[in-house]
Amino acid sequence: MDWTRIPTITAPRVSLRPITEDDLESFYRIFSNPEVMRYWSTTPLTDRDAALKLLRSINQGFRDQALLKWGIVSPADNALLGTVTLFNLDFNHRRAEIGYALGRDNWGHGYMHEALTAVLQYAFNELDFHRIEADVDPRNANSIRTLERLGFQREGYLRERWQVGGEIQDALFYGLLRPEWEKENEREKE
Repeated sequence: MDWTRIPTITAPRVSLRPITEDDLESFYRIFSNPEVMRYWSTTPLTDRDAALKLLRSINQGFRDQALLKWGIVSPADNALLGTVTLFNLDFNHRRAEIGYALGRDNWGHGYMHEALTAVLQYAFNELDFHRIEADVDPRNANSIRTLERLGFQREGYLRERWQVGGEIQDALFYGLLRPEWEKENEREKE
């Protein structure tokens, strides 16, 4: 992989590109929204300075080859709709974790499914990963449906895994193996 710049990935209705400081307002709007952040392992951002600090941390994570975080954008206006992240990259064991968030105004349009499909295709084909993992709050039915629709299999229930804003949260652990992904994609082509 070329670690000089996060690659741009295209899908039918969205593109995935690097997030820049030009996206700060949209990034802050997404990650400060309590509905969007309800099931995350962190609390909503409190101000734009926190958003800028997080953006800079994301860019440093890329430079350290620790994560890849794409902005999901509308090709029509390049506006930031959400994000998809591959993190805890383990090239020795060919696995990574995936996380994602979509601005509240963009829920229910299938954008996340398209974005995740494109990132998974990249992870398996370009990065040669064998396994992608995700953890999701058991109360987050929409995210669970999204993962399962992509072929992720539920592998475990982690009790009281997160403590966020004074609330203790459980987590469901999901995994997707490359052969499962390939088989599912072959089925869709038929």
